[in-house]
Amino acid sequence: MLTTGAHVPATFLANDSRTLADLFARRVQRSGEATAFFGKEGGRWVATTWRAFDQRAARVAAGLVGLGLEPGDRVAILGPTQAPWAYYDIGAQIAGCISLGLYPKQSPEQLRYLLEHSEARVVFVAGAEEMEAVLEAAEGVASLRAIVPWAEDDLAGSAARDPRVVSPTVFEAAPLVGQARRERVEARGPEDCAIFVYTSGTTGPPKCAMISHRNILGLLGSQADFGRFFEDDVSLSFLPMAHVAERVLAFYGRINAGFATAYASSTQAVLAELGEVRPTLFGSVPRIFEKAYNRVRGEVAKKPRVVRALFAWATRVGVERVRLQLAGRPVPRALALQHVLADRLVLGKVRHAFGGRVRQLIAGAAPTPLPVLEFFWAAGLPVYEVYGMTEATVVSHANTPGATRLGTVGRVLPGIEHRIAEDGEVLVRGPSVFMGYFKDAAATAEAIIDDWLHTGDVGVIDGDGYLRITDRKKHLIITAGGKNVTPANIEKAIKMQDPLISHVHAHGDRRPFVSALVAPSPIETLEFGRDEGIVGAEAVERLTAELMANPAGRSAELADAMRPVTELPAFRARIAAAVRTGNERLAQVEKVKRFVVLDRDFSQEAGEMTPTLKLRRRHVETAYAATFDRIYDEPGFAQAP
Repeated sequence: MLTTGAHVPATFLANDSRTLADLFARRVQRSGEATAFFGKEGGRWVATTWRAFDQRAARVAAGLVGLGLEPGDRVAILGPTQAPWAYYDIGAQIAGCISLGLYPKQSPEQLRYLLEHSEARVVFVAGAEEMEAVLEAAEGVASLRAIVPWAEDDLAGSAARDPRVVSPTVFEAAPLVGQARRERVEARGPEDCAIFVYTSGTTGPPKCAMISHRNILGLLGSQADFGRFFEDDVSLSFLPMAHVAERVLAFYGRINAGFATAYASSTQAVLAELGEVRPTLFGSVPRIFEKAYNRVRGEVAKKPRVVRALFAWATRVGVERVRLQLAGRPVPRALALQHVLADRLVLGKVRHAFGGRVRQLIAGAAPTPLPVLEFFWAAGLPVYEVYGMTEATVVSHANTPGATRLGTVGRVLPGIEHRIAEDGEVLVRGPSVFMGYFKDAAATAEAIIDDWLHTGDVGVIDGDGYLRITDRKKHLIITAGGKNVTPANIEKAIKMQDPLISHVHAHGDRRPFVSALVAPSPIETLEFGRDEGIVGAEAVERLTAELMANPAGRSAELADAMRPVTELPAFRARIAAAVRTGNERLAQVEKVKRFVVLDRDFSQEAGEMTPTLKLRRRHVETAYAATFDRIYDEPGFAQAP
């Protein structure tokens, strides 16, 4: 268990700060000897203080100035969520530069677009594989001045291929201090751009959102309103720093509040290190919670009948208690006593899997299914759903302690206005609305109309001000009969019925009925194949480790292993049962009449997924156009539920 500081409320500094560099300097001044983060070295968790963090970041700033970078120049960072990412980011801010994150595992073509479009002057790169991709991407990118490996070991061979490759020792010399540092920090003001964030690009090339210092500090100024934070809080960081939520809400949020994090040594080590770190705060995308929920259900399903009955009873007791508590109603004594027993026998074990100290879990980026939310709340792991978008600086709405309504994304944050347009679109206005898109005035004008940010999401606001998101505006299906159908509702209803399902893509625009593609969940499919004697145990173990190391990756070997499993009659029967059960929760016009089980999951490699694991719906519609046509034109081609 990692501990830091005293258990006293956190002191927030954003409201008194001009820029991110100013915010960081104030944190160092206030909490210099306190722990900023932990990193694993030789199997031990080693603490780094805010003052030591400052020294490393100031060395990076000096290196950037030495390379001739001016205030406003762009600095790109590509690598895992580890301490160097933080040094490079804050170092760029101290130097007065604009920092931007690049997702790992992108193709050279994708990287070239980002480097060229952003006009990045410097790119920091971790690992030989990523360096290879960047070297290929950097060919002909005239704006790029330096390519810097995170480690000296990755320098060998790279410098011979591109003279712009610079040793990382350039950023480990004397720090930028005194008047020189003050001049660089003061060269940027609240209205200046602080960071570039490239959107996922679900419907085309990624757009570059310009987010100002005022945008970020304005959001962080309300941090106390959507959570309770203490100086001795500890989080566990593993989500990509290129993601705006991890970057702004988690990283800059820790600087604002002054508590520490532990950087997971790798993605596959997260579950094990939860028990070592025992975080008090934990933020993630819903997919992580869904996977945990499905894994628990899958393990329980293998147990004897009496164990399954005990689990079902404990979950039912926990959910009933939570529903009463969130509704502000008293919990009957009999139910409270049952809960004590349920918690001791079942629910407490789920809580222990997350370290046993988690006080607050935060989920965003996509909807979390209600059964998953209720399960975690029942286990004493409150998941607070939040909502926002890159263009609104991460968060505009949040469920908070004492003001939570499951199934909604909460109420609008202080200082922000919201309303629903006539066509159902959610509109947001306030200081966190971004500056606009870099080099794209037309897209900016389309996104911000009369100061209102058009989110592209469809939703409703209930009488108490809680917002419920129902779908993306561009994703609505209008059937041949003129009925409006929300694909997200269909997909969620089916997907939650069986952990074998990774994704569901509903289709039916101008069609006589709704059909769907069902993509299998890799790990669960491999395990199904192992149990059926189709996939060897060694292959399951190796491919599972591969997936844990790179959750967005889908290798050819993985696809080859999954294909024969998805063809098994027993596998297809499981999927058909899930579609039938999901259909029972849908209106008649929403029901999936025909579906196709794919032989692999959707993948980033095939262009079907973004680096943040969002489905590129337009790409899927185009790539599978012939499949959809066959569903409607060839009787017997697709399965019926």
